[in-house]
Amino acid sequence: MTASIKMKTRDLDFYYGDFLALKKISISFVANQVTALIGPSGCGKSTYIRCLNRMNDLIPGVKVEGEIALDECDIYSQEMEVIELRRRVGMVFQKPNPFPKSIYENVAYAPRIHGLARKGSEMDELVEGSLQKAGLWDEVGYRLTHPATSLSGGQQQRLCIARALAMEPEVLLMDEPASALDPIATQKIEELIHELKNRLTIIIVTHNMQQAARVSDSTAFFYMGELVEIDGTDKIFTRPEKKQTEEYITGRFG
Repeated sequence: MTASIKMKTRDLDFYYGDFLALKKISISFVANQVTALIGPSGCGKSTYIRCLNRMNDLIPGVKVEGEIALDECDIYSQEMEVIELRRRVGMVFQKPNPFPKSIYENVAYAPRIHGLARKGSEMDELVEGSLQKAGLWDEVGYRLTHPATSLSGGQQQRLCIARALAMEPEVLLMDEPASALDPIATQKIEELIHELKNRLTIIIVTHNMQQAARVSDSTAFFYMGELVEIDGTDKIFTRPEKKQTEEYITGRFG
């Protein structure tokens, strides 16, 4: 059975002004799998995933060359509106960033704006379902009117995941989602990733190689704006083909 490719880049170059930050990056992301992006700080991992839902468009002076496709559709084509792209390709950032609103309104805000659900029971069901998918309902279902900022850091991050899930994305980008969390909260996020990949294609940036080994099906190693190697996670961590990958994995640099 041939793996279904949900998203891909081909010969992707990315410029900040005249600076070439990403060089000829070609990756195919298999549907319902987790791909981890690893590499030292400043190697282009976060820049790369921000290309996938055009978040970098918000930065003045950037330029993108090459192909980025979602379900074989060029994300820069006229058929792909940016708002629709960002609904289909959601994002969770490194630090939890809940809105200064109630827990309920954090989840309901975007679906209401985009007309995905109306007020009343339809919205209630969407909020509850999103919080359940994020593994948070049992902890907050009885206090939905409380401010989101009253939650712990780990709960806030899962709320941000619920907020993204409320838009019913097909791909979820996660930029070091557990780097600011304690080990217990990190474990919950990792367990959540395992559950979510049944519904989504997940691309995660992480500096934690043990985390990459635990949560991902495939791992891509970036260095100095280039893709050094990508393969199944087990192979990358046990018998990488590139010496540079082996040296990074074993802690000889980075």
